Amino acid sequence: MTNSIPQMVVGGAGPAGLTAAYELAKRGINPIVLEAGARVGGLSRTEEYRGYRFDIGGHRFYTKAEEVQQIWRELLGEEFLRRPRLSRIYFNHKFFNYPLSLKNVIGNLGLWESARIVLSYGYSQVWQIKPEESFEQWVVNRFGWRLYRTFFKTYTEKVWGIPCTEIRAEWAAQRIKGLSLISAVKQALFGSNDVKSLIEEFDYPRFGPGQMWECCETRVKELGGEVELRTPVRTVRHRDGVVTSISVGRDDSVREIPIDQYISSVPLNQLIESLDPPAPPAVLSAARGLKYRDFLVVAIVINQPDLFPDNWVYVHDSEARVGRIQNFKNWSPDLVPDSSKTCLGMEYFCSEGDDIWELPDADLIQLAAKEIENLSLARTADVEDGCVIRALKAYPVYDGEYQGHLNVLREYLSHFKNLQTIGRNGMHRYNNQDHSMLCGLYAAQNLLGAKHDLWDINTERSYYEEQRVDRSNEVST
Repeated sequence: MTNSIPQMVVGGAGPAGLTAAYELAKRGINPIVLEAGARVGGLSRTEEYRGYRFDIGGHRFYTKAEEVQQIWRELLGEEFLRRPRLSRIYFNHKFFNYPLSLKNVIGNLGLWESARIVLSYGYSQVWQIKPEESFEQWVVNRFGWRLYRTFFKTYTEKVWGIPCTEIRAEWAAQRIKGLSLISAVKQALFGSNDVKSLIEEFDYPRFGPGQMWECCETRVKELGGEVELRTPVRTVRHRDGVVTSISVGRDDSVREIPIDQYISSVPLNQLIESLDPPAPPAVLSAARGLKYRDFLVVAIVINQPDLFPDNWVYVHDSEARVGRIQNFKNWSPDLVPDSSKTCLGMEYFCSEGDDIWELPDADLIQLAAKEIENLSLARTADVEDGCVIRALKAYPVYDGEYQGHLNVLREYLSHFKNLQTIGRNGMHRYNNQDHSMLCGLYAAQNLLGAKHDLWDINTERSYYEEQRVDRSNEVST
């Protein structure tokens, strides 16, 4: 690798970082991308086990951002499949359709419980909770207490590991704005789809989302850029508001890279902790106050050709530890090498060091096999193989303190003249893949003279990804 100055360096090879690098490379600038992991794509990577390919969470390719759509088409073109979307909620040992089917809802809940939900909604409209600060308050004001407890509370707390009263209302507003009980019932009764997000089809790469980012990596290299894997950023050196160099690599191969411009998609707290000289104590304290939710997927191979038609299923029952189940064959048949088998992704939301995270892989596979039978989706005896993938810092937590911490960090970082932070973890914002890509695209354009405010992304544009009754519960990677 050459160490010529100036250098455009991108920290992280997820959707945000690789999009920034791709845009720079197309403009004749040769970026260096530094990725700590062994694969590109971040949470949008595709893992492989004995020929089975699977997501770290499901990743639909659907966007209203034309710039993003153009990049997808440039990179993959005909390798996209058009897929129907089907996802259901598993609650109280029953499946609930989405979009809502009035017959299905009443059949599962009964007339009496359905009537109580309507009455509860009416009560919530008369006696609104003010001020509206928590996720619980936000949802109750729009759906009523009874529907909140049925379709929101249990699953959301399973995902985040904290009470809904401690999750901020702005998270709900970001993820499910534009939907209420009225719009949901309207959809159920009349088939109306005023909420633009209720998509019925989406694009998906033939070999998983990682195919997109592996292709992007190849293209960046072809255009003259560099992508280095297993190369974590260790220290970010700065002087007078300017990043001057970074040290990268593992213990046995640390080296220094001079920098002209740095685009960072690494977690904000990690960036702050890497600064030399260190950030002020108040800034370090704010960085250490940011919280994340970790995640693991247990991919199990089942000796059955077909199990259920859904792309994924949300498991709301509190007795099951699994939160969501991906059926990878229904995303793309090319993810499963043997058509007589099915590969499911049993997704567990957890925190590093807790009981689920610390379970050995063999025990996790055994747990997943047991739970899939308890849910009546497959037999434990038919589970013939499996593997486990763990993902740290998968989801930024919107707790009661995060916004104050984030404000401190934004103010401090705004004084750096040649540093931009992008992506989900680089901004501690629950962005989807396309929003992260826009951050990367606009950051690259800023280096070429544009004046984009990266913090406006995912605030001005409408959020479209499955805003629905169960949408607030989804963790979209």
